[in-house]
Amino acid sequence: MKLARWGNSLAIRIPAEVVEKLKLEPGEEIEVKVTGDNQFEVSRDRRRQEALEKLRRLRITVPEDYVFDRDEIYDS
Repeated sequence: MKLARWGNSLAIRIPAEVVEKLKLEPGEEIEVKVTGDNQFEVSRDRRRQEALEKLRRLRITVPEDYVFDRDEIYDS
């Protein structure tokens, strides 16, 4: 594989074999960890899914017409 420039970063294409084995989809979030001097590991990033699952377990109900407003949080 060759590295390509992508903005200020470098990018690689993930081979189809890896995509198939990990069952990755376009737009899915992954995590890359350095595992040695010349090695890295690619895995599915489950942090968002885990956070959503924790919220679901809280079973908090909000009104149907509720709209989250990020700016409202900081208007204190």
